[in-house]
Amino acid sequence: MHKVITIAKNTFVETLRQPIYATIIGVALLLFLLSPSLAMYTMDDDNKLLREIGLSTLFLTSLFVAIFSASGAVALELENKTITTVLTKPVQRPIFILAKFLGVVGAVALAHYLCSIALLMAIRHGVLESAADTHDWTVIGSAGAVVVLSVLLGAFFNYVYDWKFSSTAIVIAAILATGAMVFLALIDRNWQFNPAENGINRLDVAGSVLLFLAAVIIAALAVALSARFNIVVTLSACIGVFLLGLVSDYVFGRLAQAHAWARVGRSLVPNLQVFWISDAIYEGSAVPLKYILITGLYTVCYATAILALAVALFQKRQVG
Repeated sequence: MHKVITIAKNTFVETLRQPIYATIIGVALLLFLLSPSLAMYTMDDDNKLLREIGLSTLFLTSLFVAIFSASGAVALELENKTITTVLTKPVQRPIFILAKFLGVVGAVALAHYLCSIALLMAIRHGVLESAADTHDWTVIGSAGAVVVLSVLLGAFFNYVYDWKFSSTAIVIAAILATGAMVFLALIDRNWQFNPAENGINRLDVAGSVLLFLAAVIIAALAVALSARFNIVVTLSACIGVFLLGLVSDYVFGRLAQAHAWARVGRSLVPNLQVFWISDAIYEGSAVPLKYILITGLYTVCYATAILALAVALFQKRQVG
């Protein structure tokens, strides 16, 4: 366990320091800022479209963070031959794969958490559907304070202690964003203490949790592929599985009873549609806790199987 924790912690820190990590999060936060304006031109309920756009952005953010984090954590070490130093400690190869996966999942969890808070803030603000609607200045003020303080504190620690600016600012932003959400959970848009009208919907929280479970499967797949292939192949394969998983029911499910290949495909390709709550958004139904637990078990089974495959692929990989 000491080896697992040490390697996972090192992987987590190295992932946060990658420029692409901060870039993906920055682009996602910008999209969340713009999403209320992008969703105001529907003929139906604009806020439902806002939820779907926000969850889609969250899903893609976690996907790309998982892919690039895994590629940087495993593939680059193989290319630079730095992995030989680790494996001669000695560290067993299954331990190495497990630790890398946990470090990548930790980095994905941090990015997903920060973006989930941004999503909840965007939904709390809502779409200005008419000229009578006004901005929610509690959300704007809280989000602005988080961004400004994160940048200032990140620059301060970078200047004084030589900490990397991007990773430090992201960690500080996650901490400050937690405090901002607590504030918004208690204060309504009129700056009054009114927890009952905080605008936070359990459906949005459930959707974020389910999408994180999907990101765990993609992270496991990215780690498995990075153990054998470079970043280009890993990126292409993960995006292919992602797209195929979104249409798994259509491609495999409807043909599973008649064709053996469809049954095999339905078993091998993760059905990512189970993590998507678009129907619940438009029907106004809740997501039961039992469904989240069953989906969590589905994620554990799939991730375990993929990691077992990753260990098998990595056992005979030449790293010297």
